This record gives sequence, structure tokens and C-alpha cells, in this order.
Amino acid sequence: MRMGGLATETQFHVLAVDDSIIDRKLIERLLKTSSYQVTVVDSGVKALEFLGLLDDDNGSIDSTTQNHHKLQVNLIITDYSMPGITGYDLLRKIKESTSLKNIPVVIMSSENVPSRINSCLEKGAEEFFLKPVQQSDVNKLRPHLLRGMA
Repeated sequence: MRMGGLATETQFHVLAVDDSIIDRKLIERLLKTSSYQVTVVDSGVKALEFLGLLDDDNGSIDSTTQNHHKLQVNLIITDYSMPGITGYDLLRKIKESTSLKNIPVVIMSSENVPSRINSCLEKGAEEFFLKPVQQSDVNKLRPHLLRGMA
């Protein structure tokens, strides 16, 4: 069975984080339409857990669980407003991590607050999408993914 070389190379893995089931379903559908492999989680805590960044009770990361997800994440798209760990907190933790800081992070929000948008972009977010996220927004992700491959 012959696999198309291009198809396998462009199967980027996107971690989508949103506490709203409606928004999660929408972003998952849009990403899959664009041929991305998608992992969806419903909280910042679960995203950190998936990425191996969640501290245990002692405040240290258990090295055995740090890389328990063999699937490499090529991009993270997260909602801004979530209970507990917000999208901004998630962005900050990713950018502070030596192993994950080069993963592009995109923030989504239903609120158009310029100061919030600016603070996310200053912290290292690649894009800030206003909800509802459109297919045209998802199309903007590819250059960030391709740059990450370089």
C-alpha cells in the first residue's frame, strides 16, 4: 500500500482547548476539515496534563509521566476565558517551558478586548481569533505550523 508522501507530512497535530462543548466541536470540525490531527481537551489543567507540564502535589514534575504522550503537538489553540487555568495562563506556562516554548499558540475569545489581545500577542501568541472561529481563521494556522517544521 503506497502512502502519498505529502499527506503524511502535512498531518499536523493540533491540541484544542475550550471549556465550551459547542466551541470544542466547532474547532474540532474546522481543524479536521483542514486535515489536521486533533486532540480536544476541556480545560487548561487537562492541556497541561497532556503536555506533561502539570506539577504533582510536591510541585515537581514526575519525569516518568513528563513524556507519556508520544504524540508531538505542532500547535495549540486555546480559549481565553476558562475556569481555573485561563488561556493566558496556559500560554504563559507553555512559553516558560524550555521543551514547549517553540510550539505556536493561538488564542480564541468571544470578547474583542484590545488590551487582552495585545497582552496575549506580547506573551508570544501567534494569533488571536475572535469566536466563532471561521474556516478562514483556521487557514491562517498553516504558515505557523510550517515555520515550526523548519
